[in-house]
Amino acid sequence: MRQTGYLPAYFQNEGEFSVVKKLTRNDYPRFHLYIIQTGADFIFKLHLDQKKPSYEKSGAHGHSGEYEGDVVETEAERIKSLLA
Repeated sequence: MRQTGYLPAYFQNEGEFSVVKKLTRNDYPRFHLYIIQTGADFIFKLHLDQKKPSYEKSGAHGHSGEYEGDVVETEAERIKSLLA
């Protein structure tokens, strides 16, 4: 994933590999990609984080991620072309 400009994220969820690509010198906005291996195949779940999630007392979190749109689709195509 480093060849595509992504680096391991600060945290990892069990069963997933999480990588991020900063768009500026700041932590946000950034692309966030979860990679899940299913046998010999891989599932890529990409979104654009606009800002850091905000956690409330209730335990719920506010996430300003974009999962669709031209920017996300263009990045997905760029990754596909580099990995082809």
